[in-house]
Order: sequence, then C-alpha cells, then structure tokens
Amino acid sequence: MNNLYIYTMNWASLFTTQRTGGKENTSRTADYVRNSFIKDYDRIIFSSAFRRLQNKTQVFPLPGSIFVHNRLTHSLEVASVGRSLGKAVGEQIAEKYPNESAEFTEFYRHELASVIAASCLAHDIGNPPFGHSGEDAIRAFFEGMEGETKKMITEALSPNQLRDFTNFEGNSNALRVLTHNYNEPEPGGYRLTYTTLASLAKYPCSSISGFKKDCGLISTKKSGFFDSEAKTYKKIAAAMNIPEKEGFTQVYARHPFVYLTEAADDICYRVIDLEDAHRLGILSIEKFMEMFLPFFDTETEYYKTRPYIEQKLANIVDDNQKVQYIRARWIGLMTEKLTQIFMEQEEALLAGTLEKDLLKCLPESARKLIDLINKYSVNYVYNYKAVVEIEIAGYNVIGGLLKEFVNAVLHPELPKSGKLIKLVSQQFPIKNKEYVYENIQSLVDFIAGMTDLYAIDTYRKITGITIPEIR
Repeated sequence: MNNLYIYTMNWASLFTTQRTGGKENTSRTADYVRNSFIKDYDRIIFSSAFRRLQNKTQVFPLPGSIFVHNRLTHSLEVASVGRSLGKAVGEQIAEKYPNESAEFTEFYRHELASVIAASCLAHDIGNPPFGHSGEDAIRAFFEGMEGETKKMITEALSPNQLRDFTNFEGNSNALRVLTHNYNEPEPGGYRLTYTTLASLAKYPCSSISGFKKDCGLISTKKSGFFDSEAKTYKKIAAAMNIPEKEGFTQVYARHPFVYLTEAADDICYRVIDLEDAHRLGILSIEKFMEMFLPFFDTETEYYKTRPYIEQKLANIVDDNQKVQYIRARWIGLMTEKLTQIFMEQEEALLAGTLEKDLLKCLPESARKLIDLINKYSVNYVYNYKAVVEIEIAGYNVIGGLLKEFVNAVLHPELPKSGKLIKLVSQQFPIKNKEYVYENIQSLVDFIAGMTDLYAIDTYRKITGITIPEIR
C-alpha cells in the first residue's frame, strides 16, 4: 500500500493542533520546547483530577501494608508503554511515507509518542471510586429507581440522557472531565488537542447506541461520550475526517491511534495485576512464570529466547525481582509485537474496519496464552475476597451518596436538601429545579470525582455513622 489517500481516513488528516475551546484554526505552537502534544501531557499530569487517582482503587483495596497499584501509578505505567508504542509506530509511518510534508514527518517521527502518552495518562481519569464496581454502582442506582424519583427523572430526560446514567461509563466520563468547563466561564475544559482526545475515545458512540456487543462493532462495546458531549465529539471527528459508521446513529469509526492507547492499557493491566497478586501472596512465582515464559518459546533472537531469560532468572535471588524482570521483558516483547501488528493492519485501521483490539490480532498460540491469563485473573484475582469486599463497599457508599444527593436536588424545598446541596463543590453547579439532567450530571460529576477515602468519609458523615468534628 503506497497511496496514503485511498482509504476513508488517512495519516495526514488524523492529527491536528486544534483544541477544545480554542479558535477554529490548526496553527502549530511557536514554543520549540513544548509542542502542542507535550502541553496536553503536562496539563493532564498537573491536574487535580489526575492527582486524585492516587487514592482510587485499581484492583486491590487501598491503602495496605504492601504497596499495590492505584489508578495513578497504573496510568503512569500505561503512559510509559504508550509512549514506546507511539514512538515505534510513528517512526515506521514516517519512514513508509517519505514524500509527505515536513509537518507530517515531524508529527509521526517526534510527536505521536507524546499524543499516545497523554491519552494513556488520562485513560482512567473519568473512573469513579472503587474500581469498575463504582461504574456498576452508579448504573445500579439509576436502573433501580422507584416511585416518584423514577417518574421525575424519566419524564425530564430524553432516552439518551437517561442512558448516560443507567449505562454510566468511565470512558465517556473521561471525555467530559477533560472537555467540560463545569462552573468556569472559559469553554473547553483542559483545552486539549482534538488529536489527544480522539486517541482516548475507545468506544466513540453515544450512551444509547453503546453497550451492544453483539452488533460486531468494537465502537459499540461500551460508550465514549455523554449526550452533553456529543457535539464536542462530532467536532473532533469532523476535524480529522473520522467517519460515522454507516447505518448507525452517533457511532463513529475508531481513530487509529486509539488502538495504541488501548494496547498499552491491555499490556499493563494483564501483567501488573498479577505482579500485585504475587506481592500479596495470592500468586506463586512458579505460576507467574508458567503464564508468561511460554510467550518467549517461539522467539529466535537469542536475547529474547526462553533459555536466555531462564538463565537470567537463575541469577536473581528475590522472587519479587524475578517477577519484575519477567514483567519488563514481557512488556518489551508485547510492545514490539503489537507495533508490528498495527502496521500490518494499516489498511483496516484507515478504513475503520478493524473490529478487534490489537491483542486479538496476535497469532493463535499467543492468544491462547492471553486467554489463560484472563481466566486466571478472573478466577483468582478479580474475585479475591478483599477485592469483592471493596466492590460491595463501593455499591453501598456510592449508592448511598446518590440516594441522598439526588433526593435533595429533586426536592430542594425540604430542609435537609438545602444543607446537602451546600456540600456539593461549587465546581459542580446545581441550577433551578427544572434543570434535571444538568443537576443530576453535576451530582454524578461530584461523586465520580471523589477518591475512595473521601467518598467513604462523606457517606459516613451524611448518614450519621461518623459525627464530624468542628475545626
């Protein structure tokens, strides 16, 4: 494939320095130290929303005597892997198309790595407290509404707006966190480039079009934007010629860079969740090696072969260090393999027809090994007693907070309601009673943005479990 422009999308139009809330132009920054995409990375890493990830559960409960990953450390590691993937892919694209513009070459050779690192850094920024159970808790509350609460909300909201809550999704919330101005007068949120935001949207569809895994589209596996951000994503897609899927409403083809962000996350959590399990004594070193060393069985380059790696492991005394060594070698191997697969799938990526993630494009032998890791993780890690306990706590805490605050917003005339609403940060404005959708969104923004400990503390105080001290 030598012609860059014969497919639905093309590499030359898939990047722009245009930002949310900015002027309708694509002029490049005059800052020669920090280009537009490094600025994206910096804006995310210095944000309070990102810092709060340090007290949000990844898998295992926090805090503990043995340090395990939280959302922040996980995101930093994913960004590191994403940067490597972006650099490797960018170099190959620049080399493959030497006759493109200097701007094209500059972006792919030097800037794509920053885009993928930034999108990886923010990929969990919309997740609520208590891991994925936090998302389930929000969904369960709105699915389980009864009586007057259900009547008032369902009558005030469109079907798509209601699905924003009954199918609440951290990926959609990430786009909202990064682009919504909340109570500030300046539009655009963090004012990130469209390129970084598009690289983050794993499931670019609305809530009502999403969560349809049986239609064959990877874009509709979950959802990527709420009703309130639909126009924002439409602008992003139009700026880079990302097409809507034919026959669907508010469902877009994935931006090709999304596959790199997703791959970095897929690589990291599969090995790092098990590294944490080993540190906690849930997984033996023998089982860890049994799952990861077979990936090196078919390698022919000496320093990547299993005998060489086993020889290196024999010289390491501490089991934790052995796990770290295997983890590093496996991430390196997967980064190399998925870079190759990305380039092999170039035609499908630009046509918007690759309906599976890059890991699923691995040879059958490697896919079977990935399946074994997935199965073991579900059976022995994600259903470990302490993990299940924190998930149950999440249901009770988030469900309890939503019950109290939603009731207050729907019935502001009640004496207790005014006091509860005062607890909501001014960042999340509560308007007049008739603005039901906007007010419920503000409450979900407020609760989803909480850390695990802050959510527990707030729940205890407003339910009277803990009486706050005067200070």
